[in-house]
Parts: sequence; structure tokens; C-alpha cells
Amino acid sequence: MKPTLIKYCRTVCLITFILVQAAVQGQTTSKEQILFLTPQWQGERFVDGRPKVADDVLERMKNVTIEEAWGVLRNEGYHNQFEGGWQPLHDDVVVVGRALTVQYMPNRPDVATVIKENGTKEGRIGNTNSWPIDMLSEGDVYVADAFGKIVDGTLIGDNLGNSIYAKSKTGVVFNASSRDMEGLSEIEGFNAFVRGWHPSFLTEVMLLGINQPIRMGAATVLPGDVVLAKKEGVVFVPSHLAEKVVVTSEVVRLRDLFGISRLKEGKYTPGQIDNKWTDEIEKDFSGWLKDHIDELPVPKEQIQELLKKRMW
Repeated sequence: MKPTLIKYCRTVCLITFILVQAAVQGQTTSKEQILFLTPQWQGERFVDGRPKVADDVLERMKNVTIEEAWGVLRNEGYHNQFEGGWQPLHDDVVVVGRALTVQYMPNRPDVATVIKENGTKEGRIGNTNSWPIDMLSEGDVYVADAFGKIVDGTLIGDNLGNSIYAKSKTGVVFNASSRDMEGLSEIEGFNAFVRGWHPSFLTEVMLLGINQPIRMGAATVLPGDVVLAKKEGVVFVPSHLAEKVVVTSEVVRLRDLFGISRLKEGKYTPGQIDNKWTDEIEKDFSGWLKDHIDELPVPKEQIQELLKKRMW
């Protein structure tokens, strides 16, 4: 057997083992398994192994557009990181944070029983849909796949929503529904991207695993991915590409501001700005950055870093 085929088989077997273990135990995927799935992340991690993208990057990510993030990921070969079709609680509240992933499945009594029994032994309290909430840290986003269930698929109401926001200061993304829209809307700063809203209670759904790879519609999501949720939809940014997405967005933003400024002044024609810039325009752009460094909508430190890397 060829070495590449052997390596592929081992990878498939390990991923299968991860999913089977999660199904049997109904608990957090082990640190070793998360490390295996996220080898390109070289930064800080949580105790559970999840990549811990820096708070500064998360804050700057809020200004990134869906199109910018999507474009960077496409250029890197990641074609399955966006999902649309949500019914957000608020259109104007951005959700950004590190994904804590959860997989739910249609209820099967024999599996659900052993998962609940194992959770009790581990000291878990309450219904299984509250277990992930107990694990949230500030800056996390509760991301759950519950197979798009709407009626009887309401993963949270306003009580759990308040608990989520108290712990994470962000929100949720559910391939499922939620209830208590009126109560949830009163939580300032919280947002929920869900498939629908329904007054029913959660029934015939079982928790299968926490912090395992999940599918959110057309997107594959790993624990620690950075969630960027805006009214257009949700982009799940692999942790090792989060800073690149942010920096690229900031450069695009600065170049757009410069171009608009110079067009208003009549210094360049639209044809000059919309095409590849000449060396003269690039040099002018660097000078413009230095002259306006204290007033631009990008951190001063980032502009200084950009200027260090430029030729002009």
C-alpha cells in the first residue's frame, strides 16, 4: 500500500473514531483529537485544546465584511465556510467569537440514555442542551447543528439566552430554532442566528457530542473557528486564517478610503484607481497613510506594521 494511501486511511479512521467516541460518551472531544484536527493553528489554546484566537483579532473581525472574509478564504482554497438563510434575532448586531461546536441528532432512546448517564457521572447538571452553556468562556459562540429542526427544535429560550450572554458576551448560531423571541430581544448585545422561531419546547432531540466537527448547512465548522455572523449570513473562519482575514480587510478598507479621497480631489481618474495602481499611486498611498495615521478606522499599530512591509 502506498504511503499516501496509508496516511489517508489513518486520518479517516481517526476522524471516525472521534465521532464514534463522541456519540458513545456524549462529552467533549479530547484535547488530543482537537489538536489533530487543527494542526495549522500555532497560537494559544484553551485547556480543552480549542484554538484561542486573540481578543484583539476578534474585535477587529467585527469590521470585516462577509464578502471580504469569503474572498480571503476562497483564495486560500476554503470553499465551504459560508452559510446563509438564517433568521437573526437582530439584523444590526454582529456576532463574532470562537466556536464551541455541538452536534444534536434525532432522539434515539438507547443512545440518549447512556449519554445522560455518562453526563451525570461527569457532574453535568440539567438538560443536555444546557451542558454546552456551562462550558462557555467570554468570546465563545455556541454553534449547534440540530438538523434544521424548527417545531420542537428550540434549543434555547430567554432563560438560557441570558445565561449564554452572561458567559460569552456574544450569541449563538443554531441550525435549529429558538423560542421566546421577545425575551431574547431584551438581552442587550445578544444575537441569535437560527433557522426559525417557534413557541414549542425542545423534544425528541439528543446531544451527540461537544467540540467535534459539525456541518452547518453547506459549511464545515471546527471547534475554535472564528464565527463572523452578520445579516447576510455566517462565515466560519478557520483559526489559522483569522488574522489574515482581518489584515486583508483592513488593507482593502484603507485603499478604498484613499481611492475615494483622491477621486474627490480629482487627482486621479476612475480608470487609474480601479486598475492596478502605478508605482506613483502606491507611493502616494504610503504618504497618505502616514499623514492620516491618527484618524483612520484601523488601529495605528496595524498601519505602522503595514508601512514597514511596503516598498515605498
